[in-house]
Amino acid sequence: MTARRQTHRHALPIDGPATRWLTAMRAALVLILLCGGLYPLIGVWSAAALFPHQSTGSLIEREGALAGSTLVGQSFLDPGYFRGRPSAAGYDPFQVSGSNLSPGNPLLRARAETTAQALAAEYGVDPGRIPVDLIAASGSGIDPHISPEAARMQVARVAEVRGLPEASVAELVTAQVEPPILGVLGQPRVNVLRLNLALDALGPSGAP
Repeated sequence: MTARRQTHRHALPIDGPATRWLTAMRAALVLILLCGGLYPLIGVWSAAALFPHQSTGSLIEREGALAGSTLVGQSFLDPGYFRGRPSAAGYDPFQVSGSNLSPGNPLLRARAETTAQALAAEYGVDPGRIPVDLIAASGSGIDPHISPEAARMQVARVAEVRGLPEASVAELVTAQVEPPILGVLGQPRVNVLRLNLALDALGPSGAP
């Protein structure tokens, strides 16, 4: 009985290098198809179905023309519009970056002081009262939001250029304040593009 069992065991096929290689290749192929093909496709299709606006870039159109994205800041030079944060990337979404200057860098300090002095002269306030987000560029260079304080700082200028009551413009800013996510994540903020589009509904800008 013992001899027959030993003979039976020796008769079983033994996996060779070629068999192990084929097994590994089959496993790799299955993982590539699942993780590199099926999973991304399901993710893209699910995002498009559940979040159609966000999945296409959160774009906003006005009168059939693209006004911008609520996720990407842009430059508003017209004094009749609210301005966003400064950008070290020129508001270019393909060149996302900060200034890469440390807080102790004299170039950064000089730029911040120059900006603060210019804004203080424009708004007739002490430089220490200028909200920091109107002075410091964001890390991405395309931050689309400013603080409610930064928006309210600009109310008088925007109202004067557009010939609107300050109270109406101030109420518009308050209506555009977005609370922290879930009430705890982040700070209250104002989306500059949404604010300016809502502003156009109140009255035209003084500049073309």
